Amino acid sequence: MSSPSYTVRVAEDPADREACFAVRKEVFVVEQGVPQEIEYDAYDADAVHVLAIREDGVPLGTGRLLYGDAAAAKVGGDPSVGSLGRLAVTPAARGLGVGAALVRAIEAAAHTRGLASVDLHAQTQALGFYERLGYVAYGPEFPDAGIPHRAMRRAL
Repeated sequence: MSSPSYTVRVAEDPADREACFAVRKEVFVVEQGVPQEIEYDAYDADAVHVLAIREDGVPLGTGRLLYGDAAAAKVGGDPSVGSLGRLAVTPAARGLGVGAALVRAIEAAAHTRGLASVDLHAQTQALGFYERLGYVAYGPEFPDAGIPHRAMRRAL
């Protein structure tokens, strides 16, 4: 059985952003029970959003990059560090490499903006996924939306 072909790209227009938000709603709000009012925030307006989309137009995954002032509070104030977040892959697309492709696209966007490294807050159940992509956990476990997380970082 062959897996469907997909592309990963920066979300360029309002339809792309809506596709990103639809994936986040499916994964975080519906599947994981994150309250919708905390899933979407003021950072969404200026973030770089990436979208994985199947060749037939079905969105498969998304993630976002915060940088500059938007990332400062999340990464300890270092302007050379970006913040990867809201990484979500639809249940039907898991196991196809979509998550790794999204992370690499976010890292490429960070590199293009002159950032030296990328931080993220990983759900503890996803630590192994990020470790395989070169991220290193640091600091204690903490709750976010009632889900245990750890901070992680990777130099670019």
